[in-house]
Amino acid sequence: MPDSLTAAKTPSGRDARLDVLRGICLVMIFINHIPGNPFENLTSRNFGFSDAAEGFVLMSGIAAGLAYGLDFRGAGRFVTGLGRIWKRAWTLYQVHVMCSALALAVVAAVALLTGDSRGLMANLMKYVFTKPLQTFIGIPLMTHQFGYMNILPLYTVLLLVSPVLLWLAWRWPVWLVAGSLATWFIAGTYHIDLPNFPLPGGWFFNPFAWQIIFVIGLLTGVFMRQGKRLVPVRRWLQAISWLYLAFSCLTIWVPPVDHAMGHTLWLAKNAGVPWFFTDFDKTYATVPRLLHIMALAYLLSSLKVVRWACATAAMQPFALLGRQALPVFALGSVLCLGLQALRWTTDESLLADCLMVFGGLALQFALAAARTWWPGSVKARTTTLAAA
Repeated sequence: MPDSLTAAKTPSGRDARLDVLRGICLVMIFINHIPGNPFENLTSRNFGFSDAAEGFVLMSGIAAGLAYGLDFRGAGRFVTGLGRIWKRAWTLYQVHVMCSALALAVVAAVALLTGDSRGLMANLMKYVFTKPLQTFIGIPLMTHQFGYMNILPLYTVLLLVSPVLLWLAWRWPVWLVAGSLATWFIAGTYHIDLPNFPLPGGWFFNPFAWQIIFVIGLLTGVFMRQGKRLVPVRRWLQAISWLYLAFSCLTIWVPPVDHAMGHTLWLAKNAGVPWFFTDFDKTYATVPRLLHIMALAYLLSSLKVVRWACATAAMQPFALLGRQALPVFALGSVLCLGLQALRWTTDESLLADCLMVFGGLALQFALAAARTWWPGSVKARTTTLAAA
């Protein structure tokens, strides 16, 4: 969806929009993952059907397409590309397991310091104590994921299958989209998901459903590598996107519109329309959410003002986060669970919320800056677009 590689580039050759928008997503994800704080009312999920998670997965797909796409253009580099992608997937897996352990330690520290152990009973952490043997098996298998720590397992699985997806993207992109849509449709129809253990049910971010967002991102990255757009800029498509985004915002904020929308979807469901066309379920990337992120991505990628804004100095702090997405996301994931537990010990003070949210964000900016500019961090400064 983004324009050719000549648009909105940084001096290093990276598309500024990808870094900036991914950085903004990281900020919103962190804020949303501390429920109850007043700043979560300002994030994108309050103005549309999708939220920052869809945007993050889409941009991760774009980044993977840009970083690894050329390895699969010809036959000679497939094994090299496979090794690079699977090495990255292994890194993501290690980070996820490490974050799970650190989050448990941080929440335990909060309980020890405050005498309030509610945090250890929340976000599926209690099973470490009530079903320890099964849970200690489930965590490294990624079949037991603590609350708010579900994105990295999804991205790990999607990266593992990316070599095949990228090989198809260069040769039969239309068939790749068709296969992706079919997989999404079958997953929704038959409720197919990767299993949890020891708990029943499936993954919160169902890879069979969310792959459609990732595949669109991969194709976007591959097309960008060719200096093309995946979807051409058309005024009528922009108009439709604006209308859908406006409608979704009105649905959230205007009760009569919300009621009419709900009644219409209820009638459609009773008429036999598949449930994932009429529901807002996040696990299965249902149609209202899917259309919203696609409309939003299309507008952000096709409006010149976005390219201009992302290249300005004011947006560079977000670009800094976006370029160091994996370590920043990992730190934010650990902090948010600790801050959730800490917040339960306060009296819902605005000052406390400000200190927790902005303090946590400051730590993430500091980490990104340190990895970028700390002496000897040349490798960090040249981080590839594959950063999660």
